[in-house]
Amino acid sequence: MTDTRRRVKLYALNADRQWDDRGTGHVSSSYVDRLKGISLLVRAESDGSLLLESKIQPDTAYQKQQDTLIVWSEGDNFDLALSFQEKLGCDEIWEKICQVQGKDPSVEITQDIVEESEDERFDDMSDSAPPIELPSCELSRLEDISELIGNCLSSPMRKEKLAIAIESEGYIRKLINLFHMCEDLENMEGLHHLYDIFKNIFLLNKNVLFEVMFSDELIFDVVGCLEYDPASPTPKRHREYLRQQVKFREAIPIKNAELLSKIHQTFRVQYIQDVVLPTPSVFEENMLSTLSSFIFFNKVEIVSLVQEDEKFLTELFTMLTDLNTPDFKRRDLVLFLKEFCNYSQNLQPQAKDSFYKTLTTLGILPALEITLAMDDQKTKTASIDILTYIVEFSPSVVREYTLQQASNTDEDQMLLNIIIEQMICDTDPELGAAVQLMGVLRILLDPENMLASVNKSEKTDFLNFFYKHSVQILIAPLLENTVHDKPQKEDYRSVQLLGLILELLSFCVEHHTYHIKNCILNKDLLRRILVLMKSTHKFLVLCALRFMRKLIALKDEFYNRYIIKGNLFAPVVEAFERNNGRYNLLDSAIIEMFEFIKLEDIKTLCSHVVENYGKRLDDICYVQTFKALKLRYDQHQDKLKDRERNSLDGVPSILRNSRYRRDQRQMEEEEEMWFNEDDDFDDNDTVLPATNDILTKKLDTDLESIGKIMEKKQPEANGPKINNNSSQKSTVLNNNANVAAGQPAANVVPSSENKSQLFKRGLVDYEGGDSDEEEEESGEVTKRPRMS
Repeated sequence: MTDTRRRVKLYALNADRQWDDRGTGHVSSSYVDRLKGISLLVRAESDGSLLLESKIQPDTAYQKQQDTLIVWSEGDNFDLALSFQEKLGCDEIWEKICQVQGKDPSVEITQDIVEESEDERFDDMSDSAPPIELPSCELSRLEDISELIGNCLSSPMRKEKLAIAIESEGYIRKLINLFHMCEDLENMEGLHHLYDIFKNIFLLNKNVLFEVMFSDELIFDVVGCLEYDPASPTPKRHREYLRQQVKFREAIPIKNAELLSKIHQTFRVQYIQDVVLPTPSVFEENMLSTLSSFIFFNKVEIVSLVQEDEKFLTELFTMLTDLNTPDFKRRDLVLFLKEFCNYSQNLQPQAKDSFYKTLTTLGILPALEITLAMDDQKTKTASIDILTYIVEFSPSVVREYTLQQASNTDEDQMLLNIIIEQMICDTDPELGAAVQLMGVLRILLDPENMLASVNKSEKTDFLNFFYKHSVQILIAPLLENTVHDKPQKEDYRSVQLLGLILELLSFCVEHHTYHIKNCILNKDLLRRILVLMKSTHKFLVLCALRFMRKLIALKDEFYNRYIIKGNLFAPVVEAFERNNGRYNLLDSAIIEMFEFIKLEDIKTLCSHVVENYGKRLDDICYVQTFKALKLRYDQHQDKLKDRERNSLDGVPSILRNSRYRRDQRQMEEEEEMWFNEDDDFDDNDTVLPATNDILTKKLDTDLESIGKIMEKKQPEANGPKINNNSSQKSTVLNNNANVAAGQPAANVVPSSENKSQLFKRGLVDYEGGDSDEEEEESGEVTKRPRMS
């Protein structure tokens, strides 16, 4: 078995700083004569070809990340990475690399662990370790400064010492002064050095330095330094964008100066991270973790400051729900709320729960009823985003609010119905908002996240509400488009919408039980959906087919009888014939549905398909599905015939006569009576009641016939013969009690007395079994006791 511990993917960084997959294989480390050293070898999993042969150089910087990733550089601009399937294999190769380089494998396993152990290591360092001396901050020393800072990045200890030196000497402010001088002198060489210096200061990953650089006084100058990338022929214009093009809008005037400052700072730092700073390489990706944490905690602080200002939020929601508020003002309020909710995603679960409870208490859901229905596209889109945030975190809040509306709100004003209406009425040809709202509805209708307790049954109540008040709105476009035996609208937007509705209905079929079943049966929904099998849009045909496939997958006899009664396989077979054997998804999906019926042995559907469409499907030979379905059908029929035949075996013809046929229960009762009464008769008594003369005469005739057949077949039909060593005479086992051992059975004619005994024995006596074998071995012929 292949050792999965050493299974790896090999990646190489291309010129666009994107990782290219060079193949999957197994890595090993061994001595290579040609390279004269221990090397890493990766052989392809598919054909064993060599994907990588890399000598472990003593001075190459290898880095282990995320427990299963080892990265290094081959030369100046060729980064490689090995991504291991298992951590154990990564540890083994890492130990080998460290062994060759003379390093302790536990020191630099990952950047995170290095950072965690830094404090301990620095505590253990002797005070004799010299601090880093920074060059004097002059234009002529910029190259030296850039080189020093760049060299310190490879060692955590030197990074720490450098950060302390920069902070203690106020070096950032000195560098900013040099930046102003270089800009005034248009000294491009100096500006390029300053770009490298500040980029590497970011990679020191120290919060104390970020606090200085991101202060209101210096942040624009820091951004200015990062405009002069040596790789770019012309400087970027980030400061111009932040100062002139970016407009800060206050939906409601913010009087808290601290909150205002944090909002500005967070936006600018986020811009630096996302736009200004170059995309970090693999070596640098963990070096900006403190920058991400800085932004994270800023957002948390902003949410807390806003949430604590009750007057601010109360005023916001009052304006939002006021019908006299202008649309542009309402749009700004909604956009602020969207950003507010976006920032809240950084909160811990308990704090997030408190956040959404605050919004709910202030009336976020009634406000969304207004803003969702607005014509302004930005307002509507932001409202959908806010609703999505709320539903994804706590769908029960929306369900509870919806149920409260059941008794005091018109149907068209209910939040759930507004969501459905906005989904149906989305004017975007791509239906972006409709797709998002369909996702919201799916979460709300998912029983898996519904609560159920002794005093509260959210699942039952909400599903009852949905199928009573809302489902008719959801399926209205579907019913409208299938009024006649052909789709009415075939434009792209309409069929996209029908596809979304069918996807949601398929979800309901899979997760709801009697609610959706009642809807389908009462509205004949499947028949209407299968009209879409005639659509010219193949994806919509497949959506309709998928819906039917979901019904069949339930193996529910209610649905099966509904399909059979409505002859609802007809549209499917017609679509299959129209496809004319083309090798496409529709062909495969239809065949798979019939294959499922065969494999799951759904007898009712199997019989219906073969009996009604067998001739039309017999010519399909490129798959064996329909032949196998016909074979399965024939097997069912044979079993039915065998069962009928077995139920009549051994029963006299008088009982097979339709005039005297009884159902199975009656026959079992009569048999029981027969054996219960049997002990009351003597050998000379009549077996059947004398009152039934017709039945008695018929029985006598039948018994005469059976006796004659027995006489003819007696010689070969009798049981096995046992030859004794002392005699050549054969002992014959016979059902006739009056036949002695060795007496020819052919001479025995059943008497009228034995007719009834023969009839009885024919019903209950069977030959074979251990007792019979013992009798044969003893050589004695005994009369088998009559069963009672």
